[in-house]
Amino acid sequence: MDTLLLARLQFATTASIHFLFVAVTLGLVTLLVGMQTAWVVTGNHRWERLTRFWGQLYVINYVLGIATGIVMEFQFGLNWSGLSRYVGNVFGAPLAIETLVAFFLESTFLGMWIFGWHRLRRGAHLALLYGVAITAYASAFWIMVANSWLQNPVGYEVRDGVAHLTDFAALLTNPTLWMALGHVVSAALLTGGLLMAAVSAWHLNRRTTDHALFRTSLRIGLVTAALSITLVQGFGFTQFGPVGGVQPTKFGSNPEADALIADWTTRFGPGDYLPPTLANVGLGFMILIGFALGLLWLLVPLLWRDWIIRLRFPLWLIMFTLPLPFVALILGWIAREVGRHPWVAYGLLPVDQAVSPISPWLMATSLIGFTLLLGTLAVTNWTLLARHAARGAGDPALGRPPAQPPADDPRPEPAFA
Repeated sequence: MDTLLLARLQFATTASIHFLFVAVTLGLVTLLVGMQTAWVVTGNHRWERLTRFWGQLYVINYVLGIATGIVMEFQFGLNWSGLSRYVGNVFGAPLAIETLVAFFLESTFLGMWIFGWHRLRRGAHLALLYGVAITAYASAFWIMVANSWLQNPVGYEVRDGVAHLTDFAALLTNPTLWMALGHVVSAALLTGGLLMAAVSAWHLNRRTTDHALFRTSLRIGLVTAALSITLVQGFGFTQFGPVGGVQPTKFGSNPEADALIADWTTRFGPGDYLPPTLANVGLGFMILIGFALGLLWLLVPLLWRDWIIRLRFPLWLIMFTLPLPFVALILGWIAREVGRHPWVAYGLLPVDQAVSPISPWLMATSLIGFTLLLGTLAVTNWTLLARHAARGAGDPALGRPPAQPPADDPRPEPAFA
């Protein structure tokens, strides 16, 4: 067994599972902000019921997503001590900001939002949800800042064999950052929108009593997904220019890549400096899924006069389409991360120098344990989501009015001697 291979498999497994939680969280919170804003502005309790129903699914995914994130974070110290030691001064800065400023604030705002129903004024309660959404986007931003530095190290210098941050602004102007951030955010909106549309389609197919409610969420989810897939395609193809400029080896052999490989061979010794075929295969399938999901625009006109509900077949099509954005998310992650192989920090730190010097058997034990734990959390999450989604919007636990105290007993109190 190879320690490096096992470490890479472990990180790929845990990071991809956690990424799916993040996408659902980021997509749903944006839709929740819109629905609760509509409730506060119009006073229509239909929007309150929609907010409570989808908010409950959001909270389930968020809580279990936190657990997957905590488990994943252990790997940096356990499996990748070379990464922490060599580039921790640079890579750790945006991660620390994400944890202290974004994640802690997001969790605080969310807790106050969950327990603030019927205790806070509507405006204050809505402001908390806006705080959750803003900090969620801030969290995604700083994570992408850190990841973009690994894709294209900038604003640093190496002193005594350790990378030190010299230009913080360079992290924020990294050419691999902004288009990738837009791609991730729009993919999350696509995932959240299609999840909303698919659950609504399932209820409409069953002809539940909340027909009008799920008709509304079907419209919101489908339109959001259609708009988002256009953004996903735009941000995705726009990245080819910047990525090709800073990572010429990502798309195979070319004159610029050959010159860079010759320089690396002189500095780091001979080796295979081209990424494995898996990266480009994942990229190709992700593009095919993106084009397929672009056909969602053909369903939008069917919302007119509820043709999409009358025909029934489009509802089944939406439900069967639900796994596609999740598959595309994993394929996109593979294309971005595996595409910079054999580097952890592109052109700076090879993966074989970043892995911790531990025995293969210990790494295999860690891989099995982490995979089982993350797999259990993922299965639990989707089971709970499916169970609560199937119950419908009758009376979700989130936002349920507090029970009224029992009325005083009119009978006279017994007399005691």
